[in-house]
Amino acid sequence: MDYYGTYLCICRQQDSKPGVSMMAPLIRSLLMMSLSTRLISLRKEKGLTQQQMADAIGIHVNSLKKYEAGQAQPSLDALKKIALALHVSTDFLLFETHERGPTDDWNLQLEAISQMPDEEQMVIREVLESLIIKYQSRRWDSGRHATKA
Repeated sequence: MDYYGTYLCICRQQDSKPGVSMMAPLIRSLLMMSLSTRLISLRKEKGLTQQQMADAIGIHVNSLKKYEAGQAQPSLDALKKIALALHVSTDFLLFETHERGPTDDWNLQLEAISQMPDEEQMVIREVLESLIIKYQSRRWDSGRHATKA
């Protein structure tokens, strides 16, 4: 499960338990933010100053300030380091909820699967993985044949 899926699970679990829903509103608000706003919020949540964060990811503090102000975009390498330092995925940093999450149809199916016993969930996971591998193999094979022609 990726970080996004983990966050959704945390929201569901905490929303369903009275008195433990403190994290869910924070996660929901993070999901609706821009990259610069997410960086600031996540950095502050970790209790890091801009200098500490810059040191942790190996960039100059002025670069981080520009990222947080929305004046510059981090390189792929910097983005990866930021995600690792903040313990989130790059998808979580970059995309809005509707851009990275499954469709409503998939959400309903995933919700139904989550209610099944662990053994049945494992079967579904194995079937999906085998279908994905089969699809990727066909794509790779057709791509290989196309380059030979």
